[in-house]
Amino acid sequence: MACTLADSLLLFKGSFQKPLRRRDITAHYSPGIFSLNSDGLIRKGFRRQRSFVTRNKVTFIRAVAVPVQQPVPVEDVEYRKQLAEDYGFRQIGEPLPADVTLKDVISSLPKEVFEIDDVKAWKSVLISITSYALGIFMISKAPWYLLPLAWAWTGTAITGFFVIGHDCAHKSFSSNKLIEDIVGTLAFMPLIYPYEPWRFKHDKHHAKTNMLLEDTAWQPVAKDEFESSPLLRKAIIYGYGPFRCWMSIAHWLMWHFDLKKFRPSEVNRVKISLACVFSFIAIGWPLIIYKTGIMGWIKFWLMPWLGYHFWMSTFTMVHHTAPHIPFRNTEEWNAAQAQLNGTVHCDYPKWIEILCHDINVHIPHHISPRIPSYNLRAAHKSIEENWGKYLNEASWNWRLMKTIMTVCHVYDKEQNYVAFDELAPEDSRPITFLKESMPDYA
Repeated sequence: MACTLADSLLLFKGSFQKPLRRRDITAHYSPGIFSLNSDGLIRKGFRRQRSFVTRNKVTFIRAVAVPVQQPVPVEDVEYRKQLAEDYGFRQIGEPLPADVTLKDVISSLPKEVFEIDDVKAWKSVLISITSYALGIFMISKAPWYLLPLAWAWTGTAITGFFVIGHDCAHKSFSSNKLIEDIVGTLAFMPLIYPYEPWRFKHDKHHAKTNMLLEDTAWQPVAKDEFESSPLLRKAIIYGYGPFRCWMSIAHWLMWHFDLKKFRPSEVNRVKISLACVFSFIAIGWPLIIYKTGIMGWIKFWLMPWLGYHFWMSTFTMVHHTAPHIPFRNTEEWNAAQAQLNGTVHCDYPKWIEILCHDINVHIPHHISPRIPSYNLRAAHKSIEENWGKYLNEASWNWRLMKTIMTVCHVYDKEQNYVAFDELAPEDSRPITFLKESMPDYA
């Protein structure tokens, strides 16, 4: 066994040292690496403990040697259970063997999960329209102190519109492709989301999920970008820290309105989608303001739209972001591992699942985007029966969110992620604030 601390290491703590807390010490590790760092959780099979240093006087602590075993392989069951507890997961799956292909997983699914049912598809449209209408009614009647609840409901309801358009983009809504394009465009219009640009970029996300530099959804921050300028570094820290649940707004602006980002064969369809979105802005917004005033526009459109982007950001980062889920370069990337091992199934409260049409039953969606949203649960059940030990599963909880928002920052090939406060502690007060203020229960 190796020792990481000398037998007689002396630590000096000044007169205003506060008690050290559970979250102030961490061990970061991955297969082949183990390191002890501040500001996190104790890992690697050691129980989390609290250490206290007396206030208002000089204290000397004599530290004994800490024997550290060789890194435990991720195949070890107890190791994965400890990781799951620390990260807020219900289960962290064991690595998928390299010889398993995506075709193997797809072929294990029952054929009926791929079948399109027009009645179920239009039922989902009815659910979204009804829940959105109810939300608008609640906003119109709610006293000011209940408006946040009405906005939360309405923002979740219009997230359902997005999921319907999402199915249309994957050609899993209707057997009539023209109907899919029309419904998808209309579903995205109130969100000011251009349908075709999103479809083109989202297809790339599925083709290259968690591929470094290529995936068009969340990417780890590049270290050279993080260190390029103090101003950009601070913006990144706020964006991937306290504002991360609305970072999809930046993604929306950066990826979907620039014609130069699309192939010549795509540009005409992109222009049609942009024309639809700008028409909604030119006609819809003035009508809302004419009927309700600028405050009405904020109440009835802007706040629900921000609620939608909360779910858009949160769902997306939970689906593919965790300290143990790697981004790999093109040469090392494996499709089956990325889609099955690199995608997270997360359970949310039932009303969210209904309004959002089970989009968080996400693993089967990444195994095959052609599975309609109303068949995702049946497909997931089949995947659990055949591939259950490889799945990453969670129920939404604060520890899960806290882990993502305070740890999963800058790309590192060995550790997957390095937190901002390890690289730039003086600029990382927003991360420190999140660590101290976010609940830590799972």
